Amino acid sequence: MQFLGSMLIGALFGGGLLLGGMARPAKVLGFLDVFGHWDPSLAFVMLGAIGVYAPLYRFITARTLPVYAQRFMVVAGRQVDRRLLLGSLLFGVGWGLSGFCPGPGTVAFGSGQLTGSVFFASMVAGMLLFQLFDRVATPAASSGGSEADGSGERTTPAAALPKA
Repeated sequence: MQFLGSMLIGALFGGGLLLGGMARPAKVLGFLDVFGHWDPSLAFVMLGAIGVYAPLYRFITARTLPVYAQRFMVVAGRQVDRRLLLGSLLFGVGWGLSGFCPGPGTVAFGSGQLTGSVFFASMVAGMLLFQLFDRVATPAASSGGSEADGSGERTTPAAALPKA
């Protein structure tokens, strides 16, 4: 049942990205070109996504446990540090150069677009390089991650999540 739910939600998300034009790099780059031929239509896609998410956030975080997991997996860190700034910079540069961010890039890859395939392969290579670099640069004892799930992410229970 969990697999079927995940597949349906993934298909709905991917369909929304395709319908909203997020899997078309030219459309995304037009949105990012605020000093040229700006295309504001993706702002409406983003506002629509926020409009769906915002009311559901309060409903979801009111639960003590998620439906298909043993606990909520929410990153608890709130500080702005060098890693966050560098990651944000790399994300923005990659988005601006390719016209893809991870969700739409994966949808474009799945639909057989050559540019989506190149982006997806580059994204996976970047994630693998990050894991290698992070393993070398960060000693295991000081990773601060959750030993229980081995993810290296600090998580917080739903009760401690900020309320909308």
